[in-house]
Amino acid sequence: MPSHSPSFLDSLPIVDVGRGVKLDGSQLVFILGPCVMESEAFVRDMARRIHEIASELKLKWIFKASYDKANRSAGGSFRGPGCEAGCRLLGEIGEEYGIPVTTDVHSVEDIEIASQWIDLLQIPAFLCRQTDLILAAGRSGRAVNVKKGQFLAPWDVKNIADKLKSVGCANFAFTERGTTFGYQNLVADMRSLYWMRELGCRVIMDATHSVQRPGGLGTATGGDGKLAPVLARAAVAAGCDGVFIETHINPAEALSDGPNQIPLDQLPELLQQLQRIHEVVTA
Repeated sequence: MPSHSPSFLDSLPIVDVGRGVKLDGSQLVFILGPCVMESEAFVRDMARRIHEIASELKLKWIFKASYDKANRSAGGSFRGPGCEAGCRLLGEIGEEYGIPVTTDVHSVEDIEIASQWIDLLQIPAFLCRQTDLILAAGRSGRAVNVKKGQFLAPWDVKNIADKLKSVGCANFAFTERGTTFGYQNLVADMRSLYWMRELGCRVIMDATHSVQRPGGLGTATGGDGKLAPVLARAAVAAGCDGVFIETHINPAEALSDGPNQIPLDQLPELLQQLQRIHEVVTA
């Protein structure tokens, strides 16, 4: 059967995250974990539980948790343990399970600390045009994942890619996480995945942040978590290199972004669905 895949897919770069995980199109890569590091015991327990699921399903995956939620809706919201403590803990988890780890970085100073332990530096969407931050991440020697800002068109990421390339960084990807669509709402345009890949970039779909309703609860972000699996399935069918999913044992009690996280007990079935869709799309 002849292939109907776009020809540019054959020339996309390979992004080596480390510890045997690469974004190369052959297998979906999953970024999985809770939104924020609620406590050391919580993070270690989540890593263990997700590792068991991933091992059973033979996934290529990266563990994610944020050491600082710096862009909370309200000033009194829980933020996390801080950069050094959080990154050190993530590094220990990566060593224990032999997996790459990722977290958000918010400043050049954070990058200097995080790059000691973190395999994949994540640039938050609101900071994706901060040149000094992008250049510092590019110089770190670590792989870089840039969240596409809610205010950017897909083709605008070319300028960010050029910044990374200007300091010799070729090991980067972009993550789609929805586009501002009126007040307190986002829309996920699956064409964005195609257009960013067409620019020569590896692309990840953030299924959980794309269903946010920013500030929708007044002092916190709301969202339509039940739609996250729908967007994840659509993205894999449209074509992407990885899927980002935040998950929690009990999202209703999560200290950050609870309305958008997928309950951990629902994660295995969704991951299996996404694997099967990817197999069909790449056959």
